Amino acid sequence: MIIETERLILRPFELKDAADVLEYLEDPEVHCFSDMKLDNLNDAEKVISRRMEEADYHLAVTLKETGKVIGEVFGGPEEDSFSPCWMYNKAYQGKGYAFEAGAAYFDYLFCTCGFRRIYAYTEEDNIKSQGLCRKLGMRHEGTFIEYVSFVNNPDGTPLYENTMQFAILKKEWIKMKDAVK
Repeated sequence: MIIETERLILRPFELKDAADVLEYLEDPEVHCFSDMKLDNLNDAEKVISRRMEEADYHLAVTLKETGKVIGEVFGGPEEDSFSPCWMYNKAYQGKGYAFEAGAAYFDYLFCTCGFRRIYAYTEEDNIKSQGLCRKLGMRHEGTFIEYVSFVNNPDGTPLYENTMQFAILKKEWIKMKDAVK
């Protein structure tokens, strides 16, 4: 599976991607990805091997011009719905890449895979991810108060975070796409 946009190629991971992935997973920016933290290139290669087995829905986001992996999109199906996640290298944020990749990924999920609904979770303090959800046409459906803990407070107790849910239906996506044409 390969998805091409104006500036990006979304493709299955390859072992050669390990150094690029290590670059953004040495210090994950968002708490929910803290369990994906990598310490060295060997760990990154092991992670890449697992991601290569999930090629249907776990894609490297690469710059078309250089082939550099700048992030990833992934997630899982639940009957006729899909819950995507995304993470990007901090050095490449703010350039529209996340929206470009997200729109292409959503189009793939709706139009090729046939999902009826896409929903995403983001922590209440992750303003960038909320903005991306909104830009992708998703609506805020609710906020779960102290929903989950990914890290601990300094005293060792769990830090429970508020989690927001966003969603969009296929019919809304199609209508939005048609309006832009």
